[in-house]
Amino acid sequence: MVKVEIVEEKDPQSSGDSPYASSSSSRHSSQESISSISSELSAEETLYDRISALVDIVPPTARHNISTKVLKAASFVKTSGKVIGNIVWIVTTSALLVGLPLALSLEDEAKIVAQEREMMAQQQGAQQMLSPGSAYPPPPGSNQAPQKGIVPPGF
Repeated sequence: MVKVEIVEEKDPQSSGDSPYASSSSSRHSSQESISSISSELSAEETLYDRISALVDIVPPTARHNISTKVLKAASFVKTSGKVIGNIVWIVTTSALLVGLPLALSLEDEAKIVAQEREMMAQQQGAQQMLSPGSAYPPPPGSNQAPQKGIVPPGF
């Protein structure tokens, strides 16, 4: 911690040697000297040095409050990140273990249903062609007369 004391000058002549001393006649030259000194200091001073100098300005209780709030926020972000990661893991694993086999079985069932419909359409087409009142002519080479009643095979 820095302790500030006010020091009064006892010798009025020694105050003229200081670069910060200003005379009433040369106000402009004193501004130039102060700006040149501040530019020299800022060239050597880094941002880290400036931030570390704030330790002396901010009281210890305020620093403690700030650090605990930052630590709590970081802990909250870390914990929520872990929880969200676990939830995403559970959802994707469940989707792969349950959803993928279900989707594959539904696809296979849809293929089977499509094949059954195609077979039914083929059978209906064949029955229409073979029926006596059909609009299609009988296939070539079949000179059979229309059958009446029940006839055993081969007759």
